[in-house]
Amino acid sequence: MTRSLQAVAYSRPSVLESAADGQRLGLETSRGATPSGVEDHPRFFAGFLTSPQVASAGLLAVADVAAARYYQRQLRASLDPVVTGNGDRLRFESFSGCCGVYARLDVLESGLDGGEVGHGTTNVDVNNPLREALSRIGADDPLHLRVGPQELAVTTLDGPVVEKKVPLPDRWLRGFAEAQVTAAGFDLRAELPAAEAVRFLRALPRGGARGASVGARWVVSSGSGLRPTMRAVPGAVCLPGPERLVALQRVLRHATALRVYGPSVTGGAAATASAWEVVLPGMRLTLTLSPDASRGFSGEGGVLDALAADEAAEDAELIAVLLAWEPRVDVADLSAASGLTPERVRAALVRLGTSGRVGYDTAEAAYFHRELPYDAERVERHNPRLRSAQALVAAGAVALDGAVGTVTGEDGHVHRVRDAAGVLSCSCLWWAKYRGGRGPCKHALAVRMVRRGIAAAERDMARVDGGAR
Repeated sequence: MTRSLQAVAYSRPSVLESAADGQRLGLETSRGATPSGVEDHPRFFAGFLTSPQVASAGLLAVADVAAARYYQRQLRASLDPVVTGNGDRLRFESFSGCCGVYARLDVLESGLDGGEVGHGTTNVDVNNPLREALSRIGADDPLHLRVGPQELAVTTLDGPVVEKKVPLPDRWLRGFAEAQVTAAGFDLRAELPAAEAVRFLRALPRGGARGASVGARWVVSSGSGLRPTMRAVPGAVCLPGPERLVALQRVLRHATALRVYGPSVTGGAAATASAWEVVLPGMRLTLTLSPDASRGFSGEGGVLDALAADEAAEDAELIAVLLAWEPRVDVADLSAASGLTPERVRAALVRLGTSGRVGYDTAEAAYFHRELPYDAERVERHNPRLRSAQALVAAGAVALDGAVGTVTGEDGHVHRVRDAAGVLSCSCLWWAKYRGGRGPCKHALAVRMVRRGIAAAERDMARVDGGAR
């Protein structure tokens, strides 16, 4: 597995301090993107939290996921959360070391008081002494939050004094991208009031022997609660590895509701991903789970079509210029501003998601702008199926005959790819095993790339002919 060391540098450790007017929480930032370019230690907020104890619990939950592995738990993970200032809210994101759980705490406008929220994205230091201090925050303790260096220190920083170097696997990067693409296919399936939410979540198992996963379960909305069902039925939501929702326990006593999101399913469907959102005073905490505890988001293949499309790559560059750290990206507005169709805008947003430049908010059913502080090109460069498909196309291994494409593999075997109303199936073992459940196989991807190339050439010829006339 390809990986590199990610260097994260802070001017000082994040700390919780006592002051005459209450407690002061200083979250230190690393190098990150802002509207004015890359800054070493951007400053996003200085003001009060309206619900200090709730915010502290939510931040700890995000940090729990960043430090956790829910599969092969003996291996350690320690990646600092990411913070984004979107002008009207702060978003804290993390991704588990096993690539199967995505967490985000949205501190909304009503959860902040007395300060303007800036724009940009960077890592934020959440160290062990800070975690211990946050766990002791009382309900009535006023809490001043600072995200970024102190105002007087902004111009006097003389270099980082705290530096962390952590391994950053390409699989982790791909998973972070896949989680956003997967969530974009979710709809709200159930909403539980506070009492039912607490009852349901507290009854979930914590894992089998030595923390082993208890496997996937299915639930369906029933009255004001959720009831188990033996299989996927219309309206059901998969709960894959319920023990992975353990981070929500930190905020349960503050919950006002639980919202559950998932894709549309039919009877007998295989396990799917899902999102579980706890509604809190002035904020939301969401955990998105991969379809299986042993199966991270990095293998789902939901971004492959977008990565393979040359048109989407060009469109993504145009759309990226129009993004303005908006908390809610409106497809219709982008379509009008760019001159692209809504379908092409959505494809471009998927492409931008693969490089960490947009996330997806299930509560608002919309993308949001952020710039993850990682190498954007590594996701595409190290995607094995994409590289294999590109090699097949370059070798001239793809032949088209109407709705059927034939692909001669590296081993000489010929695979047939059929197009049924835009859905590609293949005769290879990958398709037989996953039936498209983890995105297209390399043969189907290669056929789609060739078809797109032919379509683009025909459009260019049409423009030339039109211009000649």
